[in-house]
Amino acid sequence: MKCINRKKIVTGFILFSFLLTGCGRQKAFSLPYEADVASSAYSVMEGDSGSIADSFAGNLCVVNDNVNLKNVQITGSECAGLFDLNQKEVLYALNVHKQMNPASLTKIMTALLLLENAQLDDVITVTANVKIDEPGAQLCGLSEGDTLTVDQAMYALLIYSANDAAVAIGEHVAGSVEKFADMMNERAMKLGATNTHFSNPHGLTASDHYTTAYDLYLIFNEVIKYDKFKEVIHTTEYTSVYHDKNGAEKVLDFQSTNQLLISDSAYHVPDKVTVIGGKTGTTEAAGACLILLSNDTAGNPYISVILKSDDKSVLYNNMIELLMGITS
Repeated sequence: MKCINRKKIVTGFILFSFLLTGCGRQKAFSLPYEADVASSAYSVMEGDSGSIADSFAGNLCVVNDNVNLKNVQITGSECAGLFDLNQKEVLYALNVHKQMNPASLTKIMTALLLLENAQLDDVITVTANVKIDEPGAQLCGLSEGDTLTVDQAMYALLIYSANDAAVAIGEHVAGSVEKFADMMNERAMKLGATNTHFSNPHGLTASDHYTTAYDLYLIFNEVIKYDKFKEVIHTTEYTSVYHDKNGAEKVLDFQSTNQLLISDSAYHVPDKVTVIGGKTGTTEAAGACLILLSNDTAGNPYISVILKSDDKSVLYNNMIELLMGITS
């Protein structure tokens, strides 16, 4: 992207549409942008016709409207998207720019910032702030004074979806949950995820905590560049030992919450598709949510995401339906 010295303040939306005919696939793009905010999405030049300038969208799947795919029927879920990473094509899109509560899909941004700002062998010292009283909140049992490594915390965060681990990570990276949320929002903006606002590192319900299926694709597309992230989300079982404030051993022992990774699950991945891993999320406000990285038989990667399903059965059946689009 070329350097630009003058910026034009934009108060509305900038619309980029690149329509590709054939095969029911679409390349299009629409995102709001505030020129005051540093973002890798766009540089808006004063005097440029239509306020169109350099864009980073050339290396991304981009979409404006819903995109249908033959034989794929999604019902009982609010938003869904299927993205071909090699071809930079949107194979399916349903309400992908609608702002939604992401539940624990939030944790993919938490993981990204952790990988960018800490070493795996760094030691996290847990504070009293990890205590979460919200009914039904997933916790791995961290207490004030506990010590564990960044590596251990990442497994707890992504495999078990531990909300207390998310708080410990946020405080370790930024010093406080509030400062970490600021980092999350700054990083989202730089990725072009401009329909997103985070207020916490775990995704428990908050009025000013929201994102879109498309923005989650942008974030996930960035974090899968880390081999460690892909290793963790591919893990089905994890056991490790950490320590309390007195040095006594405590055990982390859990299975993945991703039913499409578990061999004896009632849900079965379509033939010719391999699920590498992903992140689940469920709250009353968000419904059942899931984002996945998958490969076809040639090893080509795809991201699929579904938000606000009526329940987990609907979620997984819809995700299987969406994965069928990889081979159609």
